[in-house]
Amino acid sequence: MTLENSKTGDQKPLHVVACIDASKSSLGVCDYAAWASQRMGDPLTLLHALDEEKYPAKTDMTGNIGLGSREQLQEELASLDRERSKLALKHGHLLLDEAEKRVLASSGGIESVTKRQRHNDLANSLIELEPESRLFVLGLQGESSTAVGRHIGSQLETVIRSVHRPVFLVPDEFSEPRSAMLAFDGSATAFRSIELLAGTPVFKGMPLHLVMVDSDTEEHRAQLKRAEEALAGQNTDVHLAIREGDVEETLHAYQEEHDIDVLIMGAYGHSRIRRFLVGSTTTRMLETAKKPLVILR
Repeated sequence: MTLENSKTGDQKPLHVVACIDASKSSLGVCDYAAWASQRMGDPLTLLHALDEEKYPAKTDMTGNIGLGSREQLQEELASLDRERSKLALKHGHLLLDEAEKRVLASSGGIESVTKRQRHNDLANSLIELEPESRLFVLGLQGESSTAVGRHIGSQLETVIRSVHRPVFLVPDEFSEPRSAMLAFDGSATAFRSIELLAGTPVFKGMPLHLVMVDSDTEEHRAQLKRAEEALAGQNTDVHLAIREGDVEETLHAYQEEHDIDVLIMGAYGHSRIRRFLVGSTTTRMLETAKKPLVILR
């Protein structure tokens, strides 16, 4: 898995995929996805997924109690489902058309986009698109989470655990990122994330903070210095920091203290951040996030 811009020869370009729905978070998704597409030099795809639980392609009622001998009622119910599915498809096309207008009008550098609609849940739709994708952009709040009063999108955690491409989680309103921080633990996987950042133009030229939540030791300082050296070609001011404390609180506090726009996190070995990312604390981190997050898998 890489984020780097590496289109050579006859290799097809990988896409930035913006996942939209009927929620207001789709406005931010469109704007951040257009920004990332321009920074990375990759084409942009707009995706709308029709969840089969909400809009089944075909309803099977053969096992329903009491309906077996009522063919007329069965047909009426099936007709209602077909009509609901048609309306959902039409609504999805309208959402994609409006999203296309937004990114073409606001980006200034994108001349065309690809629009795709999948009759599947979001996680499985993204898994299918992984071979042709480089980055997935999702809103921190989705259509269903707004409806039930949840703080984060109901499918976010499923997506994060299912896909292996980077996931860019964004708020409703766009603010152009000008700085970033990476939660770093010194593991081999963490250094692969550093290599990834060194190879992508997304954060090139921005101040980048490498923050380790652990004890302040010579070994940890040496690991941070190695990471800094690996980023030497990025034309980036790199800031190193070691902080002790709770992972969630410490990362948020550092981000607020230095007014950092994007928090980057990875699934790292067996470190505290790794346990944090795949544990129940993930939900709290997503709920308390006010700025974009990038999850590296």
